[in-house]
Amino acid sequence: MSVRTLPLLFLNLGGEMLYVLDQRLRAQNIPGDKARKVLNDIISTMFNRKFMEELFKPQELYSKKALRTVYDRLAHASIMRLNQASMDKLYDLMTMAFKYQVLLCPRPKDVLLVTFNHLDAIKGFIQDSPTILHQVDETLRQLTETYGTLSAGEFQLIRQTLLIFFQDLHIRVSTFLKDKVQNSNGRFVLPVSGPVPWGTQVPGLIRMFNNKGEEVKKTEFKHGGNYVPASKEGSFELHGDRVLKLGTNMYSMNRPVETHMSGASKNLNSQTQESIAPNPLAKEELNFLARLLGGMEIKKPSGPEPGFRLNLFTTDEEEEHAALCRPKELTYEVINIQVTQDKQQKEELARIMGEFEIPEQPKQSTNKGDDLLAMMDEL
Repeated sequence: MSVRTLPLLFLNLGGEMLYVLDQRLRAQNIPGDKARKVLNDIISTMFNRKFMEELFKPQELYSKKALRTVYDRLAHASIMRLNQASMDKLYDLMTMAFKYQVLLCPRPKDVLLVTFNHLDAIKGFIQDSPTILHQVDETLRQLTETYGTLSAGEFQLIRQTLLIFFQDLHIRVSTFLKDKVQNSNGRFVLPVSGPVPWGTQVPGLIRMFNNKGEEVKKTEFKHGGNYVPASKEGSFELHGDRVLKLGTNMYSMNRPVETHMSGASKNLNSQTQESIAPNPLAKEELNFLARLLGGMEIKKPSGPEPGFRLNLFTTDEEEEHAALCRPKELTYEVINIQVTQDKQQKEELARIMGEFEIPEQPKQSTNKGDDLLAMMDEL
C-alpha cells in the first residue's frame, strides 16, 4: 500500500463530484448566481490550505465509509441540500468514473495527468474568483512537488492501491453501458486499441540478444489489437497540454446519467464487508477524520439567502425508490463528528473518540426538507 495515494484519490473523486453537481444544477435550471455560489463554496472548502496540508501528509488509505464522511461534509459546504439517496448516487458516480479512469491509464504515472485534468476543469468553474483560483494553483504546485520526482515503481504502487480500493465496486452507469465500455455485470471493458504508453513501442516484435548484448534475431507476432505510437507526452507543468483525455468532464454534453445496482456486487469478499462489519481500524479512522474535517474550517453561510434542494434523480419518486432499494452493502452510514477549531480541544477530541467504538447511528431521514446545513453543524 502506498502512503502517497490519498491526495490523488480525494482530488479526483472531488473533481468528479463537481462535474456531476454542475450537470445537475444546469439540468434543474438553478439560477446562475446560486449555482456559482454552490460550486465556489465547495471548491473553496475543498482546497482550503489547512485541509490540503492534512491531506498531503503521508498516510494509508482509510475505508470507504471514512472517505464518504468527508465527501458528505464537503457536498454540504454550501446552500445546496441533498437527500440521502441523491448523495448515494453522487458518490456512486464519482467512484465508478474514477475507477474507469485508473483502469484506462496507459501507464501508472498518467494518474497524475488525470488529476491535472480534473484540476484544470475545476479552475474553469471559478474563473471569476481569483482567490479560489490561487488555492487550486497552490494545490497544483504541491502535486508537482510531491509526485514529480516519484519513480515508475512508486506510481505503480499508487495505482495498485487505488485498484484495491475500487476492486469490489461494480455499479452500472448508464453512460458507460450505452458506450459499451461497461458490461451488464458492472465490470469495465478494457480496449485493445489506441495509443500505447509514452516511451513504449507498439507490440508485435520480439528481439533476442546474445550474452554480449548484441541483437541476433527478430520475430514478429500478431498482437490482435489496433495499437499506434503515442503522439507526445502529456504536460506535468502548472499549465500545458495534458494530451490524455481521462479525467475531463464527460457531462459537458449534458448527457443524463443513471446508476444501477449490479447483481455482481452481491459477491462480496472481506474488503467490501467493511461497510457492514465492525472495522478494526475505527480508532485510526476517527482520528483521521477529526484532523481532516477539522482542517476544512467550514463556516455557516451568512446572509438571508435560502437553501435549495438538488435531486440527482429525474423525479422525487425515483429518489425515494432508490433509497428503499439500495443494497445494504452499498450503504455508507455517515459518522457524526463534532470538530472544533481549537487545537488543544481537537487533539483531546481525537483521543477521546479513539477510546470508544462507533455507536450505531439511527437511519438518516430522507425527508425532502432535510437541511444539510444543519447536518453539517452536527458533524
